[in-house]
Amino acid sequence: MSDKPGIGDMFPDIALETPDGGSVKPSDFAGRPLVVFFYPKDDTPGCTTENIDFTALKPRFDEAGTAVLGVSKDPPAKHARFIAKHELTVPLATDAAENGLSDALGIWTEKKNYGRTYMGMVRTTYLIGPDGRIVKMWDKVRVKGHAQAVLEAVQSL
Repeated sequence: MSDKPGIGDMFPDIALETPDGGSVKPSDFAGRPLVVFFYPKDDTPGCTTENIDFTALKPRFDEAGTAVLGVSKDPPAKHARFIAKHELTVPLATDAAENGLSDALGIWTEKKNYGRTYMGMVRTTYLIGPDGRIVKMWDKVRVKGHAQAVLEAVQSL
């Protein structure tokens, strides 16, 4: 998908399901910066590390007036177990809908691993400004040091 949103574009305002059965969408955070990090799967080593790192820095994001939201395709009940198991404080949401947010962003895509082809989430993080526009994006994220790099970008806004 070549027309995926980039820096300066409006972030798609598509609702996601929360672990408590509610819903959340990016416009719910209008008026303040929002970090949305997309990751492949709950309870895998890289994804667990990334969620724990964002949780550890959540007080610093709060001080900077910035909301943080983690998103994967995992069902809400799995998110709830993942949150409880690792004492995560960063809210998580499910993007399971066909043509959902990750589809609109072009980050739910065909992947290849050990000769096997499957659909998967490209680990991507977006920093969205108070006006709903994409300020910065990190594509094909390497987990180590990532949450800290995102925090530094937020603090430089």
